[in-house]
Amino acid sequence: MLIKAVNPGKQAIRLAVFSVLIGWVVGMALAFFPVWHVVELKVYDLFTVASPPKQSLPITIVGIDEASFTQMGQRWPWPRETHAKLVDKLTKAGAAVIAFDVLFSEKSSTPGDDEAFAAAIKAAGNVVLGADHAYHETASVRQWLRMDPIPEFTMAGATTGLVTAQLDADAVVRQVPETEDAFWRQSIKTLIRARPNMVQEPYVAPGSMIRHLGPARTFPYVSYYQVLNDDPAIAPDFFANQIVLVGREVRSTAESSATQGDLFATPFLGASRRLTPGVEVHATLIENAMMGQVIAPASQAVNIALMSLALLLMLPVLAFWHPLRSAVVMLLIAGAVIALAAWQFLSASYWLQSATPVAALVAAFLSMATASYWIERRRATEIRTAFGKYVSEEVVNRMVAHPEELKLGGQRRELTVLFSDLAGFTTLSEKLTPEQVADVINLYLNEVTKVIMAHGGTVDKFIGDAVMAFWGAPLDDADHAMHGVTAAIAMQKAMDELQPRFAAMGASGVSMRVGVNSGPAIVGNMGSDLRFDYTALGDTVNLASRLEGANKAYGIGLLIANSTADLLDGRVPMRRVDRVKVKGKNEAVDVFTPCEDPDLAAATDRAWQAYTAQAWDTAANEWKAIAAKHPGDALAQCFGERIDQMRASPPGEGWDGSVSLEKL
Repeated sequence: MLIKAVNPGKQAIRLAVFSVLIGWVVGMALAFFPVWHVVELKVYDLFTVASPPKQSLPITIVGIDEASFTQMGQRWPWPRETHAKLVDKLTKAGAAVIAFDVLFSEKSSTPGDDEAFAAAIKAAGNVVLGADHAYHETASVRQWLRMDPIPEFTMAGATTGLVTAQLDADAVVRQVPETEDAFWRQSIKTLIRARPNMVQEPYVAPGSMIRHLGPARTFPYVSYYQVLNDDPAIAPDFFANQIVLVGREVRSTAESSATQGDLFATPFLGASRRLTPGVEVHATLIENAMMGQVIAPASQAVNIALMSLALLLMLPVLAFWHPLRSAVVMLLIAGAVIALAAWQFLSASYWLQSATPVAALVAAFLSMATASYWIERRRATEIRTAFGKYVSEEVVNRMVAHPEELKLGGQRRELTVLFSDLAGFTTLSEKLTPEQVADVINLYLNEVTKVIMAHGGTVDKFIGDAVMAFWGAPLDDADHAMHGVTAAIAMQKAMDELQPRFAAMGASGVSMRVGVNSGPAIVGNMGSDLRFDYTALGDTVNLASRLEGANKAYGIGLLIANSTADLLDGRVPMRRVDRVKVKGKNEAVDVFTPCEDPDLAAATDRAWQAYTAQAWDTAANEWKAIAAKHPGDALAQCFGERIDQMRASPPGEGWDGSVSLEKL
């Protein structure tokens, strides 16, 4: 059997480290992959929608909406005199800031129209007008042009604010515009000028992100026509100290054409299925800045550190790999990462990227799972290749299913070892052709191998016509002695059943000798670097081999050492055979053979007691009685001859009845 022993602990650690490195590399690749950033942004959206802050500042939107178009009966763009009236009414109502998310980059074609609006702007002193960038293309030029309000309005005191929104790769607005003249920033500066000491200009760090407060119409809305027509539903002091934003508010769904208005996708689009008017995005920016709600994204270094920490926590989980347990712990770690990111987002307005660490964890888990799968497959193939011909299919399946029980390194194990050999086959083979010898040997080995495997044994090797097998390795076997003895008995029965086939092959009367012994042995891979076998070594193995050969001296077919018989606890009836001494060992070994006749076993015990007491006459009579009752009993004949030798040359005092195996 050729199979390599592997230290599973070291291999598992190496695989775990490798898998973590794979996860880290995958995470790093994703962190710098633009498409993956969209995934992180979707997680950002989930955090945004989960628990948005409540809108609280005095910000009101005057919507240029469908109702206003209907009530006023005017096509867009409306006369600037109309806007002038709106400014006058808002100023009279006490508005702190009047900010138009509307472009006035071209002069009106109506005489006196611009002058009226300019006069209203000057009288109010708190008006912000929008500016934007437009793409301009001619036959010779392609460029972005800034579209500012006409000079008449700025000269009248209007502040210009850039309304351009920066969209992310998924066309969702999340970035805080950073320009000094951004519309939200200019609106706050105008508020500070109009209402000194009311607020201080807030600091918004570069790279900050919008924390949307809700879907469209989260802020208070009033239709343009209601203000213009002095709608009684609006309280006289409704606009007092309010930041009033004026802009297009044409209701629309995500599927509507962009021509229907200044509309943007926000994180709430998925839940509300409604785009948000640009004017409300500006309202959100103003509230975020003044309330300190903008989100500060973590640096790339912090995100990488979080991913690395998650993978380090995953390392021992992978080293002690178990698919279900490791998956559960991986999900717990991933959940902890997401929970930490959510907590930081909601409580500290700090955005930790969590999709990348989770993806890295999944990559490490899948890497370990894949590696473990292929290693298990290779291991299963090695086990089946190495043991498939030596142990039963049931044992092989158990090895494959529970490789942790398979111990291949050299170690001391308690085994039951069996040796078998064909008696007189050397002489018989001289009478047979080589083909006949091969047929007999193959038939014998095939049948005894089946028996050994059927009893859970490991066929170690074939040595000519001899077979070595053992129980208790490579898998533990708590009842190895019983399995070994019952296999030996079944082997002898199989030999009896094979006699007709042996006779037909010209090997009539061939028999088998078996020796069985139990005890400690060194088991594992033994051999050279070029070739090694999984085998067992030690005195236990040597004695089993010696007992197999000793059968010849007693004329029986199966000798079992007392080390094996003691482990049977009487489950297999035994007959004492002898007490033998092995060269180099001080303690004698009692040997037995299975016996189904309790009277014969008892008579043999009486004969043995007389024999060891050197009561030669009594012992001889007992053996004669056995021979008379059981004609042809080889053991009776053996001891009859030995007693005659003892009478002629008594062993002396202190003799324990043992005989040296070398003398048999």
